[in-house]
Amino acid sequence: MSVILVTGSYDHEIRFWEAWSGICSRTIARSQETGQVNRLAISPDKRLLAAAIHKKVNIYDIASAESTPIITFEGHTMNVTSVSFHSEGKWLVTGSEDGTIKIWDLRSQQLHRNYDNGAPVNDVCVHPNQGELISCDQAGSIKQWDLSENLCSHELTPAGNVPIRSITLALDGSCLVAANNKGKCYVWRVNDETSNLPRFQAVTKFHAHSKYITRCLLSPDAKYLATCSADTTVKIWSITSHYEFKQEKILTGHQRWVWDCAFSADSAYLVTASSDHTARLWEMASGATVRQYNGHHKAAVCCALHDGAS
Repeated sequence: MSVILVTGSYDHEIRFWEAWSGICSRTIARSQETGQVNRLAISPDKRLLAAAIHKKVNIYDIASAESTPIITFEGHTMNVTSVSFHSEGKWLVTGSEDGTIKIWDLRSQQLHRNYDNGAPVNDVCVHPNQGELISCDQAGSIKQWDLSENLCSHELTPAGNVPIRSITLALDGSCLVAANNKGKCYVWRVNDETSNLPRFQAVTKFHAHSKYITRCLLSPDAKYLATCSADTTVKIWSITSHYEFKQEKILTGHQRWVWDCAFSADSAYLVTASSDHTARLWEMASGATVRQYNGHHKAAVCCALHDGAS
């Protein structure tokens, strides 16, 4: 499978799609267990799918037709809101409304590390250097966690206590964008620890939507930012070398909240998931919907796409 496209929904189902035909090729029905699917992540080698389901994380074998997870990580006491793989796929990081960030070892299948964030965690990403995590939370904080020191090494509070909903880091680690509940985006240049400059250098902020931003995501080539919103739209912003963000397109078509998005490896396509029960594939150049994925019976709230080299 060169293109892996997956969606998760409040109907409890996880669906795999043929990206171009729009056909659902496999459904993990999860009829034996409860809990909505909150977030999805595909391992770098395309072997594993991690699904944050209520308080736990299920790991599925992508190549298998089995609906039973090969590993289940339990330990969070509230909704798991974020899940991402380390670059070598050996461990997984999760964030939760219980105020903790946990690192799980996929080989030993054990909890490897636990960070107490002190407020419900909304998003976590792994820095490309693989030595740090960056998280954002309901109290309005963005924190950098140092994996070697086991502590929080930097904290940003760009809008006081307004909850930060989503964060995204450029693939080369040079730029961080955060989006909050009031529709604002904040942008920092991330300087090297060895430079004499501040680690996080605020460069700009802008009002992207008049309602909640549910997800912000930088494209792999770092030329675009996508913002998903409660206003039913996705906005595409172009980014200059001087960190100027210009609205390029508004992707319209979803009927309700847009919850999540994922770029193709070449930054030419975007997948989105919405409360209108559908997911869509958009062409970035035209802003048109190329494919709609129909099959979920309730809100589609998360999606994952891996079409790059494994």
